[in-house]
Amino acid sequence: MSQSPLRKPPLSLPGTLLRGPWSRVRTAKPDRKLDREPSRKRDHKPSSTTGPLPLCRVLIRAAFLAILLTVFPAAMPECLPGLLPDIAAIARADGPPPAQSPRRTPVVRAVEEAAPAVVNITALRPRRGRVLPGFRFDPEQNRGGSMGSGVIIDGKKALVLTNAHVIDNASEVLVRLLDGREFHAELVGSDPDFDLAVLKLLQARDLPQIRMGDSSDILIGEPVIAIGNPFGYAHTVTTGVVSALNRSLTSRAGTFTDFIQTDTAINPGNSGGPLLNITGQLIGINTAILAKGEGIGFAIPINKARRVVEELLHSGHVAPIWLGIFGTDVDPALASALGLQRPQGLLVTEVLRGTPAESAGIRPGDVLLRMNRNLVTTRRTYLDLLRNHTRNESLELLLVRQGQEQSIRLRPQALTLEQTLELAERRWGFLVRPEAALPRGGVEVHRVLPDSPAARLGLQPGDVIHRAGNVRVADAADLGTAFLHYRLQHTLLMQVQRGNGLYYVKMNVLP
Repeated sequence: MSQSPLRKPPLSLPGTLLRGPWSRVRTAKPDRKLDREPSRKRDHKPSSTTGPLPLCRVLIRAAFLAILLTVFPAAMPECLPGLLPDIAAIARADGPPPAQSPRRTPVVRAVEEAAPAVVNITALRPRRGRVLPGFRFDPEQNRGGSMGSGVIIDGKKALVLTNAHVIDNASEVLVRLLDGREFHAELVGSDPDFDLAVLKLLQARDLPQIRMGDSSDILIGEPVIAIGNPFGYAHTVTTGVVSALNRSLTSRAGTFTDFIQTDTAINPGNSGGPLLNITGQLIGINTAILAKGEGIGFAIPINKARRVVEELLHSGHVAPIWLGIFGTDVDPALASALGLQRPQGLLVTEVLRGTPAESAGIRPGDVLLRMNRNLVTTRRTYLDLLRNHTRNESLELLLVRQGQEQSIRLRPQALTLEQTLELAERRWGFLVRPEAALPRGGVEVHRVLPDSPAARLGLQPGDVIHRAGNVRVADAADLGTAFLHYRLQHTLLMQVQRGNGLYYVKMNVLP
């Protein structure tokens, strides 16, 4: 799983491996009483039973058949009827069960179809350590690795879908197939918010491909199958059921939504592997487990993953989205004034022109309570929920306007870096140049708007911003990321350089 509390929670082995000597197989001593019994006259007629004969008797008959074919070719027709059933029994014992065998359950057929498209991923990362003076280490010996899983979603283009945390910070990625072939892989695109990444296998041909399913019609209680690489045990198959749908998980990294919950065993190394339905179709990407629980795993629905993959293939990342509103939390006083039963939701304070919110009829004073069935409790929750969606989705919002609830639908708008920096200037009051890169990192303030939060702080053109909130600012793209995270905050802590001095300052932003 990932390094964050959600994607890679602290785990412990569910039990210790059994250790100790192997059990000895003891053979029974012959019964002397039976040895002393007089031999009985045996009937040499062929057995009328339908079960297979002991192997020694089958081999004797096969040898006898060979002698007959050589010495008495004419005796061939009379011997074959009694010998062919034994030979057929050997063939059945050595070969796989036939297609109509009751052992070939739907689970077996699903695994046989999907397993060739499941891959084991090894992500190699440089080890961090101290090198003693006078010593030199082999770079190959100074690399650490982690294992995960993935699934081939396009055999012709050699594309593999996995979790972003599986290949995060990897210097080299190796992919191994069920048939034993190994390939190096390059990163096509990755997004940590959705924890999905797309890899391309290099110089790969004749690849299998998983069959895509539809996660919109998943049934709670229906059987599911997971295939992965837990603890390095390649292509391990586990089964379970769908325990719940639309699960949301909250951690220090934020709120993540729309998970499939399953009791299928998911362990470290299963990350990025497929969750299959009983017909062998891909319906989810296994992603996380509950560290303190047992039999509680989570998978990203494949419909959501496909929307993310589309953007990763197009641009290498998922474009941030927004609705076109600014807002603030609802405190007890506001809740009482607005006629709300409890203080929760996002109070809309501003709606920008030409945005999806304006087109949908949202007004200042509306209170946003839900987004796609997920409760909006604070402005932080609103931003976290918005990060779980893409521009191609239709969102359903539940609003309260003048004490009356109403539901609206809208499609969010994607933001470019230039649009994000313009919004930052409007909200925070200063503008930076995207193309102006500084040798020591940071972004230089180009313009400060009068009577803005930046002007009231005393920010000046020429100041260099090195940090905004918890985001280290090395270029304009980092400042844009910081704005997306903190655009609804009322205060923003920044690290600003002026001349040779480096200062921490707090900028107050009006709701």
